[in-house]
Amino acid sequence: MKNNRNIVKVLLPTLVALGTVGGIFIGRYMSDRHASTQEEKLRTILSLINAEYVDKVDVDSLIETLYPDLLGGLDPHSAYIPPSDLTAVNDDLNGSFSGVGVSFQIVSDTVNVIEVIPGGPAEKVGIMAGDRIIRADSVVLTGDSITQEDVFKNLKGEKGSTVVLHIKRPNSSNVLTFDVVRNDIPVNSVDVSYMVDDKVAYLRVIKFARNTYMEFFNALSDLKAKGAEKFIIDLRGNTGGFMDQAVRMVNEFLPADRLIVYTKGRRPENEFVYSSDGTGRFLDSELVVLTNEQSASASEIFAGAIQDNDRGLVIGRRSFGKGLVQNQTELPDNSAIRLTVARYYTPSGRSIQKEYTRGESGKYDLDLIDRYTHGEFYNVDSIKLDKTKIFTTSNGRNVYGGGGIMPDIFVPEDTTGYTSYYINVMNHGLIQKYAHSVADRYRDMLGSDKTIDRLLKILPRDNTLLENFVSFAVNNGVPARWYYINQSRDLLLHQIKAMIARDVLGYPAFIELLNKHDSAVNKAIETLSNGGSPVSIKPEEPSTKKR
Repeated sequence: MKNNRNIVKVLLPTLVALGTVGGIFIGRYMSDRHASTQEEKLRTILSLINAEYVDKVDVDSLIETLYPDLLGGLDPHSAYIPPSDLTAVNDDLNGSFSGVGVSFQIVSDTVNVIEVIPGGPAEKVGIMAGDRIIRADSVVLTGDSITQEDVFKNLKGEKGSTVVLHIKRPNSSNVLTFDVVRNDIPVNSVDVSYMVDDKVAYLRVIKFARNTYMEFFNALSDLKAKGAEKFIIDLRGNTGGFMDQAVRMVNEFLPADRLIVYTKGRRPENEFVYSSDGTGRFLDSELVVLTNEQSASASEIFAGAIQDNDRGLVIGRRSFGKGLVQNQTELPDNSAIRLTVARYYTPSGRSIQKEYTRGESGKYDLDLIDRYTHGEFYNVDSIKLDKTKIFTTSNGRNVYGGGGIMPDIFVPEDTTGYTSYYINVMNHGLIQKYAHSVADRYRDMLGSDKTIDRLLKILPRDNTLLENFVSFAVNNGVPARWYYINQSRDLLLHQIKAMIARDVLGYPAFIELLNKHDSAVNKAIETLSNGGSPVSIKPEEPSTKKR
């Protein structure tokens, strides 16, 4: 089941696009018609196994193992979700779960609190960023065998239940105990938003859950109140979710009666057409959408609608190519199936679902690896577009179907500064460990001015910071190789500062610092600052010459 669970977590959190359908069970369909020859055959086989097989077999368990293959044989995104996984999968899309309200990372075999969610149960009892959780009730949460799943299992629980957390705090010689009453914890879809300059703002949307539109709208409104006129919407790594949330988000930017997305399926009830109603609050705002190979499903709906309507530019790399729509049906035993019921199409008529062969998921699953191997992450000329599937945007620009959203401006993966030394310290997690080792010192020095600017001022000079890190790495088994260290200097310093900011100021500060050296973000800022409009910028197309 582990492989199926990984597929559900990585590829399928995005697949509920038309809404959850409950109370529709397989038995209902079976009772409405006569069983086919093959269905009778299956029943006979199971009866024979149950009655005559040499060893006693739990037939129910045997049948349970068949469901993943049965659904997986239809297409790459239909799936069976066992009862043990359904709550976690739905929590991710519903946008909340019951827990204590902390973000953490495991460093040096210890659970370190990185951020305390404002207003959450942990904050109310006095738990602080920088605390180390060493025990939850009687369960020890230290040692080299501790995993993130172990921590989640003990911190999450039923709403209203109590967990006693044993905390080691850097400035206290005693272990502190806190009785934390679990409560609903919001899982934010818009996890980072900030002003880049006086007019340009950045928002990152990490998934399309039930509450994503309201988070998105509120973030846009807050930024607009701060003077934002131009927005960078970062959908990189966003594997999707609920289609209706993407539709409502696109509606904020389009004038009335612009097509956003439509679906086609076997049954009329699965076919929909969504258009803008003209009530959006950001119709005059300039817009850039960032995508990469992990932007899928609802992310592609958003990016495709913005691109096809010539409303903004798509910058980055080709998106995943997931254009299949699933309905989720929960079954009597608290399992569920996600069944593909339609395909979706962008306003120009593109189905951006990449090719697949039914029942053969291997090649499909390896598609991103193939893209990397063929050089697509680094060279626009390596992208193979199907020139038989050319469509046009509202202003006549060429766009292509058959395999993801191709960006208007291609930005390759940036590997500047990658050396054997950098890869070595990253593989050993030494940047994170070093940041964690110094975080408490700078957290105490910040005082009430908890800002990135203040943190950068109190950090050592670059040469000292780098030398301190190299010494730390030597003490942890990675020798100093200054030829390669100097080649990786800027990258190392940048990531060291970002990791310290994460431990001291929280995750949004970490992303904001990383973005300062992010080539796609900087290209978006440059494009918006230069006043480039979607109509005046010709999209880049891969070369047609043979390689």
